[in-house]
Amino acid sequence: MIYRKRRTRQGTPGGFYRFLDANNRQVVGPGDGDFIHLRDELGNEWRGVAERQADDTIRYRFRDSNGNYISGVSDGYGVTLRDQKGKTWRGFVD
Repeated sequence: MIYRKRRTRQGTPGGFYRFLDANNRQVVGPGDGDFIHLRDELGNEWRGVAERQADDTIRYRFRDSNGNYISGVSDGYGVTLRDQKGKTWRGFVD
């Protein structure tokens, strides 16, 4: 008999990501599984990954070409991100 290891966790779901900061600046874009490609209102591209943690939260990390970064977590109800300047971005995945 051949035994196969069963996957207990699935990867992160894909979809369309939309984040807003306190000044209503948007960062939006598609994501497919772990890889996410976002674009803000100024035309900057943000590339990032989503990693599922042991407690079923999802950790997001994004970086642009200028070296800026945004990171945060999702608990299933929404996504909260924070950039290196301390601005908070809130959003969701469609």
